[in-house]
Amino acid sequence: MRHAAAFARREWGPLWAAVRAGAAGRGCRAFPLTLTALLLIVFFQLAQGRRGHGWGSGLVEDIGFVRAADPWWLALARTPLSLFVPAADLPVWGALVQVLVVFGIAETALGRRRTLLVAYVCTLAGSLCARLGVALGPGGVLGLPAADARIVDTGPSGAVVGLAVYLCLRFRAWATGILVTALMVGEAVVKPDLAGREHLVAIVAASAMYAILPHRGR
Repeated sequence: MRHAAAFARREWGPLWAAVRAGAAGRGCRAFPLTLTALLLIVFFQLAQGRRGHGWGSGLVEDIGFVRAADPWWLALARTPLSLFVPAADLPVWGALVQVLVVFGIAETALGRRRTLLVAYVCTLAGSLCARLGVALGPGGVLGLPAADARIVDTGPSGAVVGLAVYLCLRFRAWATGILVTALMVGEAVVKPDLAGREHLVAIVAASAMYAILPHRGR
């Protein structure tokens, strides 16, 4: 039991200290970004409805759907909101739980600006990877079939994976970081689809950002 407690303190102690310091005495005011993200996910889910036939499905598609076949300027404009549009093939509660936990921890430990920056860059990197893969074609290692150009690429999972890895690097949670990476690699091997590949790209993007961005105490 002592070994488990010592491991937990060593692995998550610095992160927990940063979260506690960032949230101390502030209540919900410590999580404006996270709460906004949750509200956007709920709004987009209600708007697009089941199987994309809701009252606002056209609006959601116009402002939040990203496909590799779209013109680059349109995809770039839609990418920020695409992060909060739940993926059609996944239950919305999964997106809500991911954002609540990972965004909430990141917002208090890293700050809102750093959290939003990492989330956006990881999401954008995944979208760019999809466009590159379709352009290369199915023959290469990074290539994707032409049919993937029409896949709607939305949801917070890429940002969540990137933030989780960034947090692990920033607060030296090495075992957790290795576990997250191993799970994403396993997902990409078992189910080699666009989402799995974008999760790997998010890990690379988050690692690059950790290496590039300066780190100061909050």
